[in-house]
Amino acid sequence: MHAYLLVGQDSSKLKTQSLKLANKLKAKILEFPLAKIEDARYLKSFVALKVSSPTAIYIDSIENATEEAQNAFLKNLEEPQPNLYYILTTQSPATVLPTVVSRCEVAKIANSPQTTEYGKNIKPTLPDIDKIKDRGEAKEFVQNLINNWHFNLINNSRKQKQTAENLELALSALNNLKANGNVSLQLTDMVINLV
Repeated sequence: MHAYLLVGQDSSKLKTQSLKLANKLKAKILEFPLAKIEDARYLKSFVALKVSSPTAIYIDSIENATEEAQNAFLKNLEEPQPNLYYILTTQSPATVLPTVVSRCEVAKIANSPQTTEYGKNIKPTLPDIDKIKDRGEAKEFVQNLINNWHFNLINNSRKQKQTAENLELALSALNNLKANGNVSLQLTDMVINLV
């Protein structure tokens, strides 16, 4: 396998596991930001140079890349090269394009006990979101909701339909935020439509 997707909530633990994986592959690790389609194009031109020694391209939080960037990056995954590996991290595979996930070996990294408080029935209100103005903060807020509802969907048999509908709303809001949708409008629309 030439591509790995590490899934977990603890970013420092994901980084540590990524370094261990690169070490196991006997590959030097190159951290590469992937947020916009321009980043994906630059990566494509970089890997076109053919690497002679084992190299792992590390992309942290692939879910923060736009859909266009993930689609452009997909070409790299579809055309593996000798000595070239991809190590991607995400908090939830549900926020990554399914075509990207399907081309990776997915490994779930256990969370540190103190990093998660999942299982609570969280339903944000308008006053909660009124405080959020920054896009990064909004994406983090929605991502935390997604992670919590995803956990509840898997581990709680009650209210699965309601949880799934809320999860769908949050995923839509996150995608719209990544596509530069208005922060206040996306959060308000999500909260108003929660069931």
